[in-house]
Amino acid sequence: MIRIGAFLVGLFFSGWLIVSAGMGAYTYVTVPAAPTAEHEFHKLPGKVDFSFNGPVGHYDRAQLQRGLQVYREVCSACHSLKYVSFRDFKDLGYSEGQVKAIAQNWPAETPSINPETGEATTRKPQPQDKIPSPYPNDVAARAANNNAAPPDLSLMTKARHDGSNYVHALLTGYQNPPAELKKHFPDSMPGKTTHFNPYFANLNLAMPAPLTTDGQVTYADGNPKPTVDQMAKDVSAFLTWTAEPKLEQRKRAGIAAVIFLLIFFGLCIGAYKNVWADKKGVA
Repeated sequence: MIRIGAFLVGLFFSGWLIVSAGMGAYTYVTVPAAPTAEHEFHKLPGKVDFSFNGPVGHYDRAQLQRGLQVYREVCSACHSLKYVSFRDFKDLGYSEGQVKAIAQNWPAETPSINPETGEATTRKPQPQDKIPSPYPNDVAARAANNNAAPPDLSLMTKARHDGSNYVHALLTGYQNPPAELKKHFPDSMPGKTTHFNPYFANLNLAMPAPLTTDGQVTYADGNPKPTVDQMAKDVSAFLTWTAEPKLEQRKRAGIAAVIFLLIFFGLCIGAYKNVWADKKGVA
């Protein structure tokens, strides 16, 4: 009797599960989900022709240096690079003396302790220091930005899908909200402290457009004209480097591994033919 009862209980729950699944499927087909502003107006970033694209791509050192300049003169006012040290800039083609000069002239200072009083203070950065944050703490960052703390950018291109293209699209994608958004989704219109950008997940973000005019950053002679698009490309490439400084080595290791596997596969085929050549046809 116990087995029969257990069987009937299991049958009841299994039947109810099937009925529930059927009802859910029927509702999904007959009552589609209501459209949302994000679904209707969100855009995916386009592809940018970066030098590091593809299996044999590599960083353009001149572009990375321009990107560092854009970050220093524009982005560093709000965003930190807490996982990057000044001495890492030697990988961009700077000499040791140039790295020291960049650190000494950085707009933010490094937190420190006064050895005489034991009180908190700041000092000029040294090459071994991490890039200092423009704010002493998260509370100060929120207070200065309408309660929206600017994120650290060290790993931003890895934290976002299609990161390099996403950063470029976000920086160049600011625009006035379309009339259709106000007509159909008035609650999704940007507020007084937010700005419309179709490449951002929920369309509105607290950060105003950081790159607004051509020539906002002055490049040295021999470099491309600093248009908004060019500056966005350069800083996107730089932030790709901060997130993946070993990208070139990884690609070289991958190519070497593929070549090794091809040679190994060829040797295996040759060995197979040599060992089993006289065994063919033998029952």
